[in-house]
Amino acid sequence: MTMKRVIAIVGATGAQGGSLARAILADPDSLFAVRAITRNPSSDAAQALAAHGAEIVQADLDDVRSLERAFAGAYGVFAITNFWEHFSAEKEKAQAANLAKASKNAGVQHVIWSTLEDTRDRLPIDDERMPVLQDSYNVPHFDAKGEADQYFRDEGVPTTFLVTSFYWENFIYFGAGPQPGPDGVLALTMPMGDAKLPGIAVDDIGKIAYAIFKRGDEYIGQTVAIAGEQLTGEEMAAAMSEALGQKVIYNAVPADVYRNFGFDGADEMGNMYQYKRDFNDSFCGARDMERVHLLNPEMQTFAQWLESNAKRIPLKPVAA
Repeated sequence: MTMKRVIAIVGATGAQGGSLARAILADPDSLFAVRAITRNPSSDAAQALAAHGAEIVQADLDDVRSLERAFAGAYGVFAITNFWEHFSAEKEKAQAANLAKASKNAGVQHVIWSTLEDTRDRLPIDDERMPVLQDSYNVPHFDAKGEADQYFRDEGVPTTFLVTSFYWENFIYFGAGPQPGPDGVLALTMPMGDAKLPGIAVDDIGKIAYAIFKRGDEYIGQTVAIAGEQLTGEEMAAAMSEALGQKVIYNAVPADVYRNFGFDGADEMGNMYQYKRDFNDSFCGARDMERVHLLNPEMQTFAQWLESNAKRIPLKPVAA
């Protein structure tokens, strides 16, 4: 009997990590075993993974020693941080540094680091087109991850840099879905103008990460930027209209308006959308759709994702 190689999955009870865990566990012929890394092994999500055959291991991104223990003996690591837990770019970088160091010290042979672009490479911090956040960043949750890429290089960790895109699940869980205006018509509101937004189903991220691990050394040292489809706001609203069975319009507000909507992270999200809009050709062009479909031939379009998920998008009732 061949011993399966262990993939230690950080954030295995979250969106991306969970999608990779599910992709591996769903494959009866997989040569990999799942080690689900979580702060809370007794959580329902962790126990659900255990019921499907995952090994559950406790670790904390702020504790490099716990990560080293969790990674010990693993062939691969799926490394990710979650800015939205704490809203701190500096904390996110510190956690990424811990992940890189622990991977090195544990002798991991292949790390997939879930990252994003450092927007400051194209938009210097002294550019006045958008406000500076947290003293040093345009889009903290992008810039911190992009800056942290170097930690893995400096540690000499064999790494694939997986650059992701907007989750379509944000329409379900992050409050980004269409909301009724005063006239009762649903509006999808983003400061994207007529630019395209690369988006992806979370499950497809996991399938792509699994495909990269299955290819061994082929993608080590490479940056793989992914999306399921790249659509304008008008195109997304039209697809939502069809799936929801009611009219959805696209409300292209200015970025300054969006930044002042008042919810936690509105300034961050406003800057993010503005960056994607202002640098749309390069942002979309970095995502090689042909390569994406080679890694995951079952990649979903937005319309296909909506077929299964439209009813899960929360819609607020029209005020009386």
